Amino acid sequence: MIITMKKSAPKQEIDALMGRLSSKGLQIHSSIGENYNVFGLVGDTSVIDPKQIEANPFVESVVRVAAPYKKANRLFHPEDSIIEAGGIKIGGQEKLVIIGGPCSIEGREATVQIAKAVKQSGGCMLRGGAYKPRTSPYAFQGLGTEGILAMVEARKQTGLPIVSELMSADKLDEFVEYVDMIQIGARNMQNFDLLKAVGKVNKPVLLKRGLANTIEEWIMAAEYIMAEGNENVVFCERGIRTFEPYTRNTLDLSVIPIIKEKTHLPIIIDPSHATGDWKLVEAMSLAAIAAGADGLIIEVHENPECSWSDGAQSLKPKKFQELIEKGRVIAHVIGREIA
Repeated sequence: MIITMKKSAPKQEIDALMGRLSSKGLQIHSSIGENYNVFGLVGDTSVIDPKQIEANPFVESVVRVAAPYKKANRLFHPEDSIIEAGGIKIGGQEKLVIIGGPCSIEGREATVQIAKAVKQSGGCMLRGGAYKPRTSPYAFQGLGTEGILAMVEARKQTGLPIVSELMSADKLDEFVEYVDMIQIGARNMQNFDLLKAVGKVNKPVLLKRGLANTIEEWIMAAEYIMAEGNENVVFCERGIRTFEPYTRNTLDLSVIPIIKEKTHLPIIIDPSHATGDWKLVEAMSLAAIAAGADGLIIEVHENPECSWSDGAQSLKPKKFQELIEKGRVIAHVIGREIA
């Protein structure tokens, strides 16, 4: 249930009403804006009579929320959330973030070299996999802690904040110490114990959509994180599995306006995993910017043909730079800019 109080409502009136509602066992989450005071009630709201609340002269409206997600719901938080990761702001109506880097971290020297290329090209964050979930148990699984420390060195030399995927809660302390944004991969989108674990830390989370999950299931995964206290969640669409074999996955750009309508959280697009083909990455990136995405996360490698994983979908630095330059033009048309 959402209660919107008039801006003129005295604080004592608000406190009195919220106190009565809290006494009924409801959790109350507030969102204070320039022209409104919105209070979201979580719990068994069947004990509440909306008409009785509307009788209060300081109440603007009372709305029951049908959707199962509450904290992620835009009704609870009418303004766009802006999530900060390592000093980079994601979301809002102005700047887009471009995240670049290798699929797998391949050592300290190579990581630093790619990070410098990403920054020179116009990227503002570094992505890289130290722990890799792979379809085959025989494929390269990542360098682990060595890979994380390689990215730390790259951040030291370039200033680029780090985005990396967490696969299990036992590595959470390492990620909290070293990583600026924790990525939850597609295969772990409904790993509810892992979602609860990252929900208990004060670290932004990049939540990828599962391979075959609905939008509501995806939002509910974010709700798991937010319900534990961590509301710093950014959605990431990376393509879903369909009958089409031409691309690695099918990129669903329609989720951009849907996520923005249903939630207040930012959304970025991963065209690399979505298409699986570097030749398609630029077109999908520009389309995502035009559709209103808050950023892109793109795989970049100096020598993709020798990459330890996913070289076919990685851009060389020069192509990455060209993409960003074209992206600035598209962003300008819709009144935004690339950070």
